[in-house]
Amino acid sequence: MSRRNAKIMSLSGGELNQKTSNGLHSMFNRVLNKGMHGICFSAYEDGQEIGAQLSETQIRRRMKIIKPYTKWIRTFSCTDGNELIPIIAKEFGLKTLVGAWLGNDLEINNKEVEGLKKLAHEGYVDIAAVGNEVLYRNDLNENELLNYIYDVKKDISNIPVGYVDAYYEFAERPKITQACDIILANCYPFWEGCSNDYALIYMKDMFRKALKAGNGKKVIITETGWPSEGESLQGAQPSYENAIKYFINSQLWSNEDNIEMFYFSSFDEPWKVGAEGDVGAFWGLWDKNEKPKFKSNILDFKKKSLFFNE
Repeated sequence: MSRRNAKIMSLSGGELNQKTSNGLHSMFNRVLNKGMHGICFSAYEDGQEIGAQLSETQIRRRMKIIKPYTKWIRTFSCTDGNELIPIIAKEFGLKTLVGAWLGNDLEINNKEVEGLKKLAHEGYVDIAAVGNEVLYRNDLNENELLNYIYDVKKDISNIPVGYVDAYYEFAERPKITQACDIILANCYPFWEGCSNDYALIYMKDMFRKALKAGNGKKVIITETGWPSEGESLQGAQPSYENAIKYFINSQLWSNEDNIEMFYFSSFDEPWKVGAEGDVGAFWGLWDKNEKPKFKSNILDFKKKSLFFNE
């Protein structure tokens, strides 16, 4: 291998291709046990979807599972039981990035925003996110979103307030970027068809573009991950092996360069198949039954990864 190719492999995390299945599995365990900065909390059980009422019991059960592996959690809504998540997270000693879900229903939006304000005033919010990919989905226009952001900032001035969207939106929407105290960027090489071999270097470039757009403001990667099953998207292939590699590479980079990153996601979410296709259900580190997907014994690991080089 040439020096140039070796350097590219190192920057992209591609050296994991040289590991045996046993070595890769062991490395995953070591990285996970060392802990993550943050993880996106998926509370919906199999058979539930957006709008279902979450119970305190299911939230506590799942919180107990992820607690040993993360310092922060990220939530997406402040209604339908989601408002219990940051409260319970604080009991577990976790910090919280709490989101108000905004869409095209103004009544629901108002409930979400008021719920976020209430949680913040009660001390359950460390970072407030006003909306998630609203512009990407075209649910609100820029001025409507700005009104919500400034309304929250006026009410809760003691914690950072931002908006979550794809990294490139902050370059394309300078008014939104200006309104945010903090840049909350989703970075998904998978969704842009990037091969897993170069996904890390691709994500680094995404982060760099968000930093440039932020013009000195702090940037947090609020979502990144890789699906373990489903259909490929151009050069991006979902697989058990690729999900493990992406997790390892992203976490090592996060630790080495002090990048604040929320991994997506904690648990598989079957309900997302409708919105994202079959890959939507397989982004979790734990499966839909709350069992660890990648901390299995080595025999089970090899069964799932028959294409590994031994």
